[in-house]
Amino acid sequence: MPSNLAGAETEAVGQRRGVWQGMAAPGLGWLVLLFLVPFYAILATGMGGRDPIFNQVQPAWNPLDWNPQAFIDVAKELFGGYLGPTAVRTIAYVFIACLLCILIGYPMAYLVSRKAGRWKGLLLLIIIAPFWINYLMRMMAWVNLLSPDGQINKIIGFFGVPPVDWLAGNHFVVIMGLVYGYIPFFILPLFAALDRIDNQVLEAARDMGASPAQTFWRVTVPLSKQGILAGLVIIALPMFGDYYTPNLLSGSPRTRMIGNDIDQLLNATASGTGQGAALTIYLMLFVGVLMIYYLVNVSRAAKEARR
Repeated sequence: MPSNLAGAETEAVGQRRGVWQGMAAPGLGWLVLLFLVPFYAILATGMGGRDPIFNQVQPAWNPLDWNPQAFIDVAKELFGGYLGPTAVRTIAYVFIACLLCILIGYPMAYLVSRKAGRWKGLLLLIIIAPFWINYLMRMMAWVNLLSPDGQINKIIGFFGVPPVDWLAGNHFVVIMGLVYGYIPFFILPLFAALDRIDNQVLEAARDMGASPAQTFWRVTVPLSKQGILAGLVIIALPMFGDYYTPNLLSGSPRTRMIGNDIDQLLNATASGTGQGAALTIYLMLFVGVLMIYYLVNVSRAAKEARR
């Protein structure tokens, strides 16, 4: 009798698993169609050859015909050519922007999740409100504010400060543009992580003699670590490929990011398409390392939670 019950239970679990797998199949197929197929197209373009007459890149769909010359050329430029400084600048911009997102976004997420009370819904609405406006339109608003005759210069001029040409290759302006554009994506997953922290855990820490500051640093922050990492992944990945923010807020070669070089290679000349595709693959590999770190960290945290 017990063996029959165990067999029936195993069969029921298998059926439930099959149901969930079937429900996930359309989404999985959609992701394969919209990720793997374009990825292979980019790889085939980077590995393709050039038309001897028109000097245009011809994608090599057959792996046996792949030519890695474009990847070799891009690697040389990354480690000793004109792409090297741009890559370092991009990493620096993203690192500083992510750090500022933590410094600005964590207090905001903590306030909304732990201290807002009945105002929580309204504050969340204010955080989400920028999503209702196109990103380019929000950046154009900053262009108007930072223009030579914009409101920012008028305000500082009131205090006797001479006008500043904010849009002429200012590193600070580009970094703040990245922060402004992506910080809502950081706050939301962090808010969800902070909101899930059980108040009884915090009360237990205080009952054991921890001060409010000790409770925050030793309990709240560690428990919200996954929310911080999730928010950083969500904002860092698109930041690395961003090219319209430095275009709109600067346009100077001094503030170029790696996304600007990809855009130029893909659109400037037909012969640069292969190198643009190769640079895209290199960027994907770099951000893929960050994704792997995040997934390993999440897996480790899940295993510790099950113990």
